[in-house]
Amino acid sequence: MYKSGFVTIIGRPNVGKSTILNHIIGEKVSIISNKPQTTRNKIQCVYTEKDYQIVFLDTPGIHKPKNRLGEHMVKTSKSTLGEVDLITFMVDNNKTIDDLDRYIISQLKGINTPKVLLINKIDKVKKTDIANLMNMYKKFNIFDDIIPVSAINGTNIEEYLNTIKKILPEGPQYFPEDMTTDQPERFIISELIREKTLYYLHEEIPHGIFVSIDSIKKREEKEIIDVYATIYCEKPSHKGMIIGKNGRKLKGIGKSARLDIERLLGSQVNLQLWVKVEKNWRDKENKIKYFGYE
Repeated sequence: MYKSGFVTIIGRPNVGKSTILNHIIGEKVSIISNKPQTTRNKIQCVYTEKDYQIVFLDTPGIHKPKNRLGEHMVKTSKSTLGEVDLITFMVDNNKTIDDLDRYIISQLKGINTPKVLLINKIDKVKKTDIANLMNMYKKFNIFDDIIPVSAINGTNIEEYLNTIKKILPEGPQYFPEDMTTDQPERFIISELIREKTLYYLHEEIPHGIFVSIDSIKKREEKEIIDVYATIYCEKPSHKGMIIGKNGRKLKGIGKSARLDIERLLGSQVNLQLWVKVEKNWRDKENKIKYFGYE
């Protein structure tokens, strides 16, 4: 009997949703950053074994939106709850349950879909603390299973996958076995570049950044792929920060992104980056749609 189904991973920003997905899939299909609200889109990641297939939905973290883009991100996260066979709610090792986690739990109470709770970052706490965390969430009495994990180390990931397999219904193989994401290479490349900007820049800049891939061309005479991309930001002052003194910051972003893109494409890459200003685009409905968020 072949089993298959769709699993969403929800939670507040920065609890490790993309990290665990990248570990399961075995390659970087969703970008990672220590900045909250890194994931903006609903990304389907495919995990296939000989007798089952899981289609994971990596969604933006649920948060209180501050602009139109934020509203779209929260709407995207909530919309997946009625589309899946299993809901995974991920929290971290905080010893108290914050207001946003309580809000998410309240939203889950009225949903009949099976639910699994993952308590992430257990590599940073004692075993007694893990037991206390599990008991704290058991009191809500809405989870089919509670699994402590370490997304970065892979601890208990196999147990999580086995739990999903038990819950999944009988079904077809939705995607080819060698497919790991429904996103095109162009999107993944833009996200890899955006990931590096999140890493290199300060708190006030990253959420106003969008990366557009202008062209991807393979050279005829050499095994080199030319990638041309534009980094959009919201303020002229941000443009200077992205470029940096003597262009050093942009060079660092480009070099780091190029290495990841080369691993993705399996080829030498010539990456050319430009920086442009698009003022307050996150509050402009037409720009949000133009940049592909609607």
